[in-house]
Amino acid sequence: MTRKKVKLAFITNDSARKATFKKRKKGLMKKVSELSTLCGIESCAIVYSPYEAQPDVWPDARGAQRVLSQFKRLPEMEQSKKMVTQESLLRQRISKAAEQHKKVGKDNREKEITHLMYQCLAGKGLQGLGLPELNDMGWLIDQNLKEICKRIEGLKKAAPPPEEQRSQQQWFTDWMENPSDNQLQMGGPFGHGGGAAGGDEMLLPFNDGNNHAAAMWSNVFFQN
Repeated sequence: MTRKKVKLAFITNDSARKATFKKRKKGLMKKVSELSTLCGIESCAIVYSPYEAQPDVWPDARGAQRVLSQFKRLPEMEQSKKMVTQESLLRQRISKAAEQHKKVGKDNREKEITHLMYQCLAGKGLQGLGLPELNDMGWLIDQNLKEICKRIEGLKKAAPPPEEQRSQQQWFTDWMENPSDNQLQMGGPFGHGGGAAGGDEMLLPFNDGNNHAAAMWSNVFFQN
């Protein structure tokens, strides 16, 4: 079961306010103790209230006095550097909430204009749209076009040169379909003479007796 969010406002009921004070004070002292133990730091807490004659001090009066003395020895600028009052804390929260509200409003507006753009692409006209909607839609279209151009440029840079896109299998298929254009090239790594004109031997077309001068392989190769 989730806990109900507490409204940060003054509790007008006296008994409820006193009960809340005792509960919160106990939790505060516990948190200070845990912070000091887990992180090994010097800390103290002093709580005054109208419900008790003496203030509550953690860890004790001597420990609190030691921490306060260390604090007072700091320069004045250092003492107030990280101080937070109730007013400043509320201002920080209001500023943060305003930024979040602005961001959510911007996201919602972008989604709304995107939906209108898709409706227009589906055949719905621009009738009924005001100037703000048209301006926002124009801005959104420009942003989408910039993103598309950016991706196209990235794909162009990542793509290999056209001559490298040809696979070895395709090369072999072309070679077999046009053997007469490649016979002289066989004198290199495949021939016996080390080249078409520089060796003692060349690989010549094999004639199988059927006037197939373009055949590249011996009949022995095809016999079982």
